[in-house]
Amino acid sequence: MSALTDEQLDRYARHIVLKDIGGIGQKKILDAHVLIIGAGGIGCPAIQYLAAAGIGALTIIDDDVVSLSNLQRQVLFTVGDIGKPKVDVAKNAAQAINPEVVINTVSQRLIAQSFAEDAASFFGQFDVILDGSDNYQTRLLVSDLSLAHRIPLVSAAIGQFQGQLGIFRGWEDDKPCYRCFVGDALDPDDCDNCSEVGVLGAMVGLMGSFAAMEAIRVITGFGDDPAGKLQLFDGLRPSMRSINLPKDPECKSCGPLASD
Repeated sequence: MSALTDEQLDRYARHIVLKDIGGIGQKKILDAHVLIIGAGGIGCPAIQYLAAAGIGALTIIDDDVVSLSNLQRQVLFTVGDIGKPKVDVAKNAAQAINPEVVINTVSQRLIAQSFAEDAASFFGQFDVILDGSDNYQTRLLVSDLSLAHRIPLVSAAIGQFQGQLGIFRGWEDDKPCYRCFVGDALDPDDCDNCSEVGVLGAMVGLMGSFAAMEAIRVITGFGDDPAGKLQLFDGLRPSMRSINLPKDPECKSCGPLASD
């Protein structure tokens, strides 16, 4: 393991002095590659904090462009970015925070056909998947890809004043996958996510930052292992609680009949 440079020792000093991370943990962060699904409300703060933490590489997937309505909560973007691809703006912003981080961008929607031929090669490079997408179709696809390639999944979601987050490793005998949690959930045809129901911008920032912390937890192993639990935030009270998620024995993704 190569030693940290003097500049890295200075930049990441506040991590290094943490006994649960230290120099070894920071080196793991510097060597890690995180896949981020969605450069929206959750993705923006996650990208900021992962870049600042010194993640070795980020790959960001998003097919959207910046709009005026995004600026209420998607903190990487400004008025001058309206109409630009989100992944391009996010890349520039992340590299302004930390030029050492390698940023790869995929400006397209995540669909199964995208990885029909080279899924193993593409996903084999990642240590963590952080999903901040806003629909069940994408979330379930991400869950199945995470499961197939045995990559820990950090999944965060928000709505109005509420947020939820879980870490999923469904290939393990005692751990659920995301599909165990939501089943074959479908997106309603007549709802455009937060444009219909609303969302508090600061709640999105909270969940994106929390997702970044959990990605770092996966990489370094600090603290307790929260896989198999769902963290629930209620901004109206405010309150936070944790619930256990059982593994679904009939789950078609990670259950015993999944390979049939």
